[in-house]
Amino acid sequence: MSQIKKYIIALAFMITIIGSGAADADVKIGFLAGFTGPLKSLAPGMYKAGKLAVKHVNSQGGILDDQKIIMPSGDSTCSDITAAADAAAQLVNVEKVLAIVGPLCSGAAIAAYTNVTIPAGITVVSPSATSPAITSLDDGDLVFRTSPSDVYQGSIMARLLLSKGIENIVITYVNNDWGKGISAELSRAFEAAGGKVAGNVAHEEGKTDYGDVIRSLSSSGVETLVVLAYANGSGQTVLRQAVESGAFEQFVGGDGMASNTLIAAIGSDKLRGMIVTKPGAPDSTGARVFNKHAWGANLNPAGAFVGQSYDAAFLLALAIEKNGSADREGLSAALRAVATPPGEVLLPGEWAKAKALIKAGKEINYEGATGSHDFDEAGDVSGVIIEMGVNVREGSFIEFGQIK
Repeated sequence: MSQIKKYIIALAFMITIIGSGAADADVKIGFLAGFTGPLKSLAPGMYKAGKLAVKHVNSQGGILDDQKIIMPSGDSTCSDITAAADAAAQLVNVEKVLAIVGPLCSGAAIAAYTNVTIPAGITVVSPSATSPAITSLDDGDLVFRTSPSDVYQGSIMARLLLSKGIENIVITYVNNDWGKGISAELSRAFEAAGGKVAGNVAHEEGKTDYGDVIRSLSSSGVETLVVLAYANGSGQTVLRQAVESGAFEQFVGGDGMASNTLIAAIGSDKLRGMIVTKPGAPDSTGARVFNKHAWGANLNPAGAFVGQSYDAAFLLALAIEKNGSADREGLSAALRAVATPPGEVLLPGEWAKAKALIKAGKEINYEGATGSHDFDEAGDVSGVIIEMGVNVREGSFIEFGQIK
């Protein structure tokens, strides 16, 4: 056999091996969250939930042709939109992810989507970016959420406060996309229902003294202060200084404040009676099944955006399986197909059942840790908002249930 012929045979063999390796390559779903910054206490639990979904897939036959999912992560910070876009670019261009869970915060999400993921054709599902501005993005049906928009949370918070006899409030919000959005919706809904917002003041993240904000709001004489900011950032500082001022009797927070680090930093006795709202889970079979899985993995299912993170990752895995390939094209349509009726109901962790149904050409409908995810035209869900309060003895937040 000539040397040329031997070379051609060897080259063909190498191409076959390389091609086979590419076909069997791991499928990557990225995870973007603020591992540093003002919500860093929430990110680890959310990421662990995403990896729990990956574990359920990989331990039950894997994805597509017995491939494994891996979940590289990136730090979107929640405070630096340039860093958020850079982290997204790293996942898309270097890690070559097929889809992304995240980012955690709205400003980071908008920066990552508009600059990186939408131009690249990447399907994303955020478990926690709740700004109303995301609804109107020109995203080509590539952006989805497993938590409801703050249009919903703001109206539910207003209803809750009025039901408790709180008719006058003042608000301070972190000056970013999320803070602006939820503040506007709370103000609108509260006043439309007969309440009065006596002051609504933006504040900047990262300052050490918010005395000017507190003095401005306390001059109204209103006793209820609503802080729409972050537990590891300005929200903690504002709340501590407001407590120390003695100017307010009642404190209220949005989902950005739903972290036990807030209570540890200020003291549970000083936050007695505080009201916090956050997206949560309904009393459903899917929620109960997930809770069991989560506790088995040493993960608190009641942690902020934990269930939503699991659902985002599991839904993307289902969509990839439904799409039949590790291609970006068609993935968002497959996501809609697995998340909505009609179809046989799937619960958290039921990956082997899902693979069998999809292989048989059956329709499926995922009912997740946080309920149904019937995405509307903008990729939004209705979701559930729950009330939380402070357990003074335990020094932690406790859930009081869904706000009706």
